[in-house]
This record gives sequence, C-alpha cells and structure tokens, in this order.
Amino acid sequence: MTGAGGFIGSHLVEELVRAGAQVRAMVKYNGRSEIGMLALSPADVRESIEIVHGDITDPFYVKHVCTDRDVVFHLAALIAIPYSYTAPKYYVDVNVNGTLNVLQAVRELEIPRMVHTSTSETYGTALYTPIDEKHPLQPQSPYSASKIGADCMAESFYRSFGTPVATIRPFNTYGPRQSARAVIPTIASQLLAGRDQVKLGDLRPVRDLTFVTDTARGFMAVANADECIGTATNVGNGKGITIGDLAALIAEVAGRPDVPIVEDTQRLRPAKSEVFELIADASAAKKRADWEPQVSLREGLSRVVDYVKSNLHRYDVDRYTT
Repeated sequence: MTGAGGFIGSHLVEELVRAGAQVRAMVKYNGRSEIGMLALSPADVRESIEIVHGDITDPFYVKHVCTDRDVVFHLAALIAIPYSYTAPKYYVDVNVNGTLNVLQAVRELEIPRMVHTSTSETYGTALYTPIDEKHPLQPQSPYSASKIGADCMAESFYRSFGTPVATIRPFNTYGPRQSARAVIPTIASQLLAGRDQVKLGDLRPVRDLTFVTDTARGFMAVANADECIGTATNVGNGKGITIGDLAALIAEVAGRPDVPIVEDTQRLRPAKSEVFELIADASAAKKRADWEPQVSLREGLSRVVDYVKSNLHRYDVDRYTT
C-alpha cells in the first residue's frame, strides 16, 4: 500500500490486518524514520505489517514495493488544497507522476488488482446533486486538476493495457487522527481548547461526510469487486450539510453550543476555486461492491470529539494549517 502513513491509509491498514491480510505499508521517507499516522495505530497492528520508507516519485522503488503483492492500494498524494495554490508543480509531480509510477509497476508486475484513490473534489461545484460517476470533472484548484490527471492516467492504463485498476472516489472523510488541515478537527480543537469563537473559511459550502472506517471498508469492497475495474466508484453518505451547520453540530456534541462561528478571511478560497456543493450518489458502490455507510454523522462526530479531547496537545489551535 502506498500512502499508508496518512489518515485514511492508517485506518485502512488496520482493517486489512483485522481481515487477515499481509500488509506492506509504504510511508514517505524522511531522516527521522517517521511512520506518519501509523504511529497512532495499535501496537499489534504495527507489529503485524511490513513498513517501508520511500517516495512515490521514484519509479524504481515503487516497483520494488509493489513486488509480490496481490492488491496494491494507492493512497499516496498531496491533498491540501490551499498549498496547491502555492506549489502546483509539486502536486503534478506527486499526484500525476506518482500515480503513473504505481500504474507502471502494477502493469509490469502483472499484479491482479490496484485500487487508485480519487476525490470528490474532481467534480467541482455540483451541476446536479446527488453527484453520480457520470458528472463532469471540473478542475477548480491545482489539487483537483492533479487528481483528475491521475484518474485519467488510471483509466488510460485500463483502456490501453488492460491494467486491472479500480478508482475509488471518496467524498469528505473524517474521523480520529485527522489533522487540523481538515475542517472537523479544526472546529473540534478550537472548541475543546476553550476558544471564545470558532474561526473558519466560507460557511456556506455543503459537504457529504463519511466516517473513516466506512471509507476504509469501501476500499476493501472496491478491491474485491470485479465490476469496479476500469471505472470510478463514489463512496459517500448521500447527505449534505453546510460547514456552518456542521460547526454548530460539533459545538453541540462538544458541549459548547453557544460559541460563535465566524469567517476568517485568510481561510477563504479564491472565489472561483471554492467548491460549493458535494453530495454523493453512492448507489453504484452498493450495486457493484455491496458497500454502504454504517456510522451516522452524530456518532462519528462524537468519536472525533473524544479523540481530540484526549489528544489536544497534537493540535496547534491558533495556527491556520494549509
């Protein structure tokens, strides 16, 4: 698995271990030998997997990591939208060229299955809702453009070479361990740190939120479904909530329902880049892979609040994380 040290990747590793899989987990190399979010996984999970350090932009090492695997889950990517405005080439290098490296390795090694990670951001602001897989792709940020490029590369390998790649397109995923780069831990950490107001970007956008264990199960379901090969499959709840209403709900769950929610101009996206509505039509996931979500929004938010409360030291509450 590439990108195993990320938020979703670390939870997927846990689900795979529980299912009895032998997992080789690739995390980005650095001189401190850090393993990302896997460091927060239970010790028995870490002891059950082979952790390797590398870089998705190195095609030779990617091929080495993929050797002797039955399934490759490709989650390695740059995902922060604000940073993509500053460093768009880096996003192409990692998200497009990195995906090409994985596809080429899977093709050359004749691996039976690859699951490529897309994102609901590729749809842009919805032309209609709920959004099915036939919705046009609209690059409204350098990040989404790079992911569209990666998705097209995956499709091209299926069409050109018969590479058995299935693309999973998760809508917004949340849960324990997620960094303050994401909106839910940003809200929860400000509330639990006792701030007298919660600072956010635009409060109007609508998001469809899926708890991380449901998303992880989606990866496994897509990997096991032949009908998902050669196409994209949405994974989401099919229910939307505005960022403002989401913040109010988290405040209620956290026991601080009267805290004001305010817009902070430095957190706003450029006007034409903001994606205003993402609501999934995940009926194809049910039909093709027998997947549907199990964790309600309130239950999932309660788990996040409990996690942030116990790990508040991990969050720099007053710093805007891009």
